[in-house]
Amino acid sequence: MGWGSRVRRTGGAAAVAVVLLAGCESIPEVDVPAAGGSGGAAPDGHAVSPLDNPDGTRPGLAPLTDAKERAAAAAVIDKVATKGRGPKTGYDRDEYGYAWMDTADGVPLARNGCDTRNDILQRDGQKVTFRSGSDCVVVSLTLVDPYTGKSIEWRKQKAAEVQIDHVIPLSYSWQMGASRWAESKREQLANDPLNLLPVDGGANSAKRDSGPASWLPPAKGIRCAYAVRFAQVADKYELPVTTADKAAMREQCRA
Repeated sequence: MGWGSRVRRTGGAAAVAVVLLAGCESIPEVDVPAAGGSGGAAPDGHAVSPLDNPDGTRPGLAPLTDAKERAAAAAVIDKVATKGRGPKTGYDRDEYGYAWMDTADGVPLARNGCDTRNDILQRDGQKVTFRSGSDCVVVSLTLVDPYTGKSIEWRKQKAAEVQIDHVIPLSYSWQMGASRWAESKREQLANDPLNLLPVDGGANSAKRDSGPASWLPPAKGIRCAYAVRFAQVADKYELPVTTADKAAMREQCRA
């Protein structure tokens, strides 16, 4: 069944919040190919280019490789404003609502009877199975992780092997101006599919609250697409990024 057309029931299982903490100092890289070919959908038809997925409702993060795609990517990145990163004073995950709420108004998939985490697992997972009696709570799936290029056979018993990454980390957003937002806008950012990717747990833990200048996906082939998604979220929420982060984003999409 396609997740988009199914009427869901609330699963009743509490999801575990991924709290993004301090930054990291180096960017590891590996030469594994990212899932997919040059833009568009991956060969299996699953992962979609961020340029073709401006609302984040379609799955995955397909790489951008040809000159035309990279020029379009650069244009997205160039729209993002810059400013210095402010203090983390007062940041708390609870400032963005409880995780993973189904009631954040103004974002796709809200109020569909299924919490945000399970929506995102359904969106990106393949061979998805559900808890008995539920069409919401995901208990197993296959994920082609965009950050590492690995195929992960995930089971709920080892939930931390796949974590939901906030592409723009919540702590980062707090330091870049979200501390002054209404709580409803912070709830939108925390639950917006555009800002959420299910990824390898180890890669997400390494990222913490880093911007692109200090952390990028280990799979080099996906880095331009990641930079575009970071820019898409920043543009939608009128969030600036640091000068160093914008330079790093541009570098990933250099033709």
